[in-house]
Amino acid sequence: MLTRDQVRAFFAWRPVRTSLFVLGMLLMALTPAVAVFPGPGGIFFFAAGLALCLKNSEWAKRKYVQFKRWQPRAGAWADWGLRRPSAKRRVALAKEKDMADAPPAHCVERMDDPMPHSGFEAAPVDPTPAEIRPAEAAGQSPRR
Repeated sequence: MLTRDQVRAFFAWRPVRTSLFVLGMLLMALTPAVAVFPGPGGIFFFAAGLALCLKNSEWAKRKYVQFKRWQPRAGAWADWGLRRPSAKRRVALAKEKDMADAPPAHCVERMDDPMPHSGFEAAPVDPTPAEIRPAEAAGQSPRR
């Protein structure tokens, strides 16, 4: 039976890491071919290939960081899809910072209040047809 240390040593071996990186690149390259079939298979192929590449290549990690700096929203989606712990940590830190910088709740004006300071009118009222057309003089027929 293999121990955990033996498995880690096997996957740390350079030829194994290289072959896993090549397998990841192959999966990403096959994504368009798989995408023509019905279902979301292409997404899974690409995600598996990206995960293998990022796990086994320092070059891929550097390129991924450059991509995330260039396209932060897409990088956030990729982090979410790969369930990266660093992304979860960054989101938690950003939430803590926002909470610390935010004023207390009793000092913030409510934005969802339906009647903030406008008396009884909650929503604009549509004009009636009489308000749209000028009233005709009594006893006269409209000109044609």
